[in-house]
Amino acid sequence: MTADRIYLFDSTLRDGAQTQGVDFGVADKIAIAQALDRLGIDYIEGGWPGANPTDDAFFAAPPRLSTARLTAFGMTRRPGRSAGNDPGLAAVLGSPAAVVCLVGKTWDFHVDVSLGVPRSENIDMIAESLVEARRRKAEALFDAEHFFDGYKANPGYALDCLKAARDAGARWIVLCDTNGGTLPHEVERIVGEVVKLIPGDRLGIHCHNDTENAVANTLAAVRVGARQVQGTLNGLGERCGNANLISVIPNLVLKMGLETGITPERLRDLTHVSRLLDERLNRAPARGAAYVGESAFAHKGGLHVSAVEKDSRTYEHIAPELVGNHRNIVVSDQSGRSNVLAHFREFGLEISPDDPRVTRLVEEVKEREHEGYAYDGAEASFELLARRTLGTVPEYFKLTSFRVITERRYNARGALITLSEATVKIDVMGRHMMTVAEGNGPVNALDGALREALMPVYPQLKDLRLVDYKVRILTPEDGTKAVTRVMIESADGEGQRWATVGISANVIDASYAALHDSITWKLFRAGAVV
Repeated sequence: MTADRIYLFDSTLRDGAQTQGVDFGVADKIAIAQALDRLGIDYIEGGWPGANPTDDAFFAAPPRLSTARLTAFGMTRRPGRSAGNDPGLAAVLGSPAAVVCLVGKTWDFHVDVSLGVPRSENIDMIAESLVEARRRKAEALFDAEHFFDGYKANPGYALDCLKAARDAGARWIVLCDTNGGTLPHEVERIVGEVVKLIPGDRLGIHCHNDTENAVANTLAAVRVGARQVQGTLNGLGERCGNANLISVIPNLVLKMGLETGITPERLRDLTHVSRLLDERLNRAPARGAAYVGESAFAHKGGLHVSAVEKDSRTYEHIAPELVGNHRNIVVSDQSGRSNVLAHFREFGLEISPDDPRVTRLVEEVKEREHEGYAYDGAEASFELLARRTLGTVPEYFKLTSFRVITERRYNARGALITLSEATVKIDVMGRHMMTVAEGNGPVNALDGALREALMPVYPQLKDLRLVDYKVRILTPEDGTKAVTRVMIESADGEGQRWATVGISANVIDASYAALHDSITWKLFRAGAVV
């Protein structure tokens, strides 16, 4: 480890899940964890085992990670329990995660009022819990809850809590600004004092954003020695959110010249990862987001455009390509080519940058995005669009027509039920086929009818399954006539996951477009022959 190496700890799957309106499913958590792993994050906090069914299901079958260390979150033992006989701590330590992060009190006010135990008992709770964690896990972290408030009120006691964690073998001791009320100059002063006791290579920082200072506070802590930073993608988190890693990371790497586990090549995925999260949350990305927003490198007419065209440094603090974004000249937008070529390389397609088909594809992507398509969260649809532009995707089947009927009625037992039926007419392998299937919804029925027609011809579809389905209204001002965008995530028995997109004023038609891409992508990747 070098003195300039910063370790990145992502808590999106736990802290981010506390955001109002955010509800991660297991499929969401797996996809986000895999994206963070590819990015080069050092630690991924998967959640709190034993706290809820979603986190239990996630840890029961955690994703395989190649870079990051999966971390389970929990709290120190409860008063009156031993570390070896506390059900909550046992659930955390019994998870398959190699690393655990335990939170404990460091503010004497909380110890006196919330825990209602002697202050020495709280210190014992910290020490004994971390000793047990170190005995059972490869690595243990201690999150010092409300540390900055505790330090301001009683610095001696707050530091005693940190000493207990240090002496118990905690790899990282993380100072938490839990209510987000501390300002950068305070963080810099207090962390500067703590590093006299806890070496910087064992010290972390965890900031909330209640004063809009979480990123600034994180960088201030790093300046005086902290070498682990905790945060979330896009600043998700309860109340006003957490430190935004999407901003923290390029600030550390590009502005402060510090080393992380994210290579320059991976840094170019930053915009993609940010937008992928928004797509999974079914919300529009923040256009004004630093580094990754659509407007982060946008220039509108006049002097700015002229200056940027001569020398981009005039109005751009970095080259947008460094973080996977692009310049957007509103009047005559020539951006996008580098992003398209980068995606080509990701799915193994080599093409000359001067090939006129690249320009044609860039223009088509712009037109489609104007219509409402979004490819940052639907890589499979983008790959198919690119390959179709190059003329390299077979037509595995051709739809003649489909019809979907939904019936709502009372059954013989008097229970209200809904049932959907889909009829599909397609041409496949020179044969015209019509199939009918029922489902518990129109998309399920349509999927079933397509499978019934295709699986006898393409057995590669046997393990294909739909794992997530999202609908977004693109033109809410149109009411029930609004254009909708459907995102479908699919998976197969080989562990592959891919996402596809479709748009239409008819939600079933949009769903069919996404289903068609999903099936086509699977067949193409499986090497199916027409």
